Amino acid sequence: MRAAFFTEYQGPIEVRKLDDPTPENGRVVIKVGATGLCRSDWHGWMGHDSDVKLPHVPGHEFAGTIEAVGKDIKRWKVGDRVTVPFVSGCGHCPECHSGNHQVCDHQFQPGFTHWGSFAEYVAIDYADTNLVRLPDEMDFATAASLGCRFATSFRGVIDQGKVSAGQIVAVHGCGGVGLSAIMIAAAAGARVIAVDIDDAKLDLARELGAIDILNAKTCDDIPSAIRDLSGGGAHVSVDALGSAITSFNSVSCLRKRGKHIQIGLMTGDHAHARVPMDRVVAHELEILGSHGMQAFRYDAMIDMIMTGKLAPQKLIRDRVTLAEGATALMNMDNFVSTGVTVIDRF
Repeated sequence: MRAAFFTEYQGPIEVRKLDDPTPENGRVVIKVGATGLCRSDWHGWMGHDSDVKLPHVPGHEFAGTIEAVGKDIKRWKVGDRVTVPFVSGCGHCPECHSGNHQVCDHQFQPGFTHWGSFAEYVAIDYADTNLVRLPDEMDFATAASLGCRFATSFRGVIDQGKVSAGQIVAVHGCGGVGLSAIMIAAAAGARVIAVDIDDAKLDLARELGAIDILNAKTCDDIPSAIRDLSGGGAHVSVDALGSAITSFNSVSCLRKRGKHIQIGLMTGDHAHARVPMDRVVAHELEILGSHGMQAFRYDAMIDMIMTGKLAPQKLIRDRVTLAEGATALMNMDNFVSTGVTVIDRF
């Protein structure tokens, strides 16, 4: 198979011919129809994720068609159109038994714990527990865009934040995660305030449902500005970037008994960022994470997509080849793209 491959962190990512994966016990092999380009893949290439072992094939947001099935696969057959959460649960540990596959003790993550989807084929463990059947009407590019950013935002906004109509939601960072959160919160009936440093991304945020926008380059005090716009603070605030500044601002902009949702990964110097704990105590704030979403919760998200309440395809701005995607991944920290980029030619 053709695959994007690197042998050293922060080294060149090259497209090479590699051996096809095999359908071992409990595993399926999927022919990749499309795969998303996500900042989490950049973190893996940088060496920020201890699960990534060299040499490595990145990629964790994808959709495609089952090419082969291993022994003991009961629910799936060759030809089924599927996607999969980027965190797949083993189905047997205490977390999985409680329904929280997204924090499985033995989780399988394509593109991190195992080789990923920047390739013609990808193997998926724990397939019976984690595969998600796609509607025939949903194209692979749209389905691929759900796998990490959109699904994690859906869980963050709907399941963790419990956002409802009339609430005010602030979203810090308008990359793929942030734009997804904005669309989902707006679909839930919330008034959304979007924050970024790029006017083009803020324009897209408004297009996707944000009512108010703030450019952090020209606004000196984001938490105060949000509290002023919202008449006391956001009910729910999402850090969709993952930095010391955005996480601090997100907690600080909340109204009393508000909820902070951390979706953006906190790595490197940002891993142990400051938290305004005095405010957390005085205002009884909640701090929650969102790390993927269980396969069984995809039905609720897909139902909203198929009825037109959500339109993740609007986030897709660029469709590139595998080689172009490998180059884009190495340059991802420059924040040059707007929306979601999808690889759909291998």
